[in-house]
Amino acid sequence: MGLLKFERRDIILIVGLFLIVLGITQYVPFHYSALIGILLYFTIKMYVEMRRRSFANAVGDGMCMECGSRVIDKKCPKCDYSQE
Repeated sequence: MGLLKFERRDIILIVGLFLIVLGITQYVPFHYSALIGILLYFTIKMYVEMRRRSFANAVGDGMCMECGSRVIDKKCPKCDYSQE
């Protein structure tokens, strides 16, 4: 899983940032607004990847379908103890 792997939904992000860059060009020169757009793209991509990794670490083996807690060693710590 690469840090900045290009996905299909990135096209929507690029189009949205392009429209933001066009809107900003009224107030600042184009090269500055293009730089802002590029920085926004990489910032959003890095933020999404960090959130994806933190979610993967939080989930671990999976989530319990009953209570929604983290599954450890293929057992739910809350549901398995309550059933015994």
